[in-house]
Amino acid sequence: MRALFIGGTGTISSAITALAPQCGFELYLLNRGNRTELVPEGVKVIQADINNEEDVREKLKDMTFDVVAEFIAFDVDALKRDVRLFKGRTKQYIFISSASAYQKPLSSPFITESTPLSNPYWEYSRNKIAGEEYLMKEYRENGFPITIVRPSHTYGDFSIPTAIHGKNGSFSVIDRIRNGKKIIVHGDGSSLWTLTHNTDFAKAFVGLMGNPHAIGEAVQITSDESLTWNQIYEIIGSALGVKPQIVHIPSDILIKSNPDLMGSLLGDKSHTVIFDNSKIKRLVPGFTATVRFDQGVRSSLQYILSHKELQTPDPEFDAWTDHMIKAYETFEKLVTEFN
Repeated sequence: MRALFIGGTGTISSAITALAPQCGFELYLLNRGNRTELVPEGVKVIQADINNEEDVREKLKDMTFDVVAEFIAFDVDALKRDVRLFKGRTKQYIFISSASAYQKPLSSPFITESTPLSNPYWEYSRNKIAGEEYLMKEYRENGFPITIVRPSHTYGDFSIPTAIHGKNGSFSVIDRIRNGKKIIVHGDGSSLWTLTHNTDFAKAFVGLMGNPHAIGEAVQITSDESLTWNQIYEIIGSALGVKPQIVHIPSDILIKSNPDLMGSLLGDKSHTVIFDNSKIKRLVPGFTATVRFDQGVRSSLQYILSHKELQTPDPEFDAWTDHMIKAYETFEKLVTEFN
């Protein structure tokens, strides 16, 4: 079977790119060619900017595919472009949406594919919802063969899952933990979260590729392991050989200081979620996530700490973290003294 990935070298897609050829797919990646070191032998790269529609149309020429998977579309305009490009060219079009699209605040922490989609806190999630609605309309009215996939917090070699980090990613948090500096955990750290290693995600995703039972369906892919945020950071610290110095600060206080956290906290990570993966297990018989978080994060940390290019300092985030911790601890002291 012939597959085309738009993107193919990101956190989620790189693991799928590695697995799909082992499962018999003739794989093409359409991207700018910036991360060729992540492209396995035998995978063909069509170097192009997907936003340059005419150039892409010319480079694809008369090619057809069994599967086209879109990993980098974030709004309806991008999906409309893809429909123009791939209508009649593919037997299946897979759109990567997001589990953050599910209802916030939640009416129930138990998440299935029928949980309502609504997120007033995060534009990213609202764009994914709009994208899903557009594609479903194309499927119902025009027969465009869509499959929608909703990942939650998926990680791999390039970064570790953290609730709060700066613009340069998770390394600053890693560095603070291993050097005994205090770190921030939102709320009291007791809300449950689900983390999925990208190699587990890839197994389920490849099982959906070319799967006729997945056409017209939306399906979530996560592990079945639920951890509190306190446990997550304790596991990260254990892998680093250090007990993390956690300071709990309410999410609304963090957002007042840094409004950019609104979407990722109130729109996602501050809510307890427990995913029901019955549907993906029905569509892909035998699928189960097998990488426990303590195993996966240890592997990620080993990779990050052996690759200097992933160890980018973030002095702005460090300064903000120190400021917030000092201010909140001063507040706590004043409250204690008042009593």
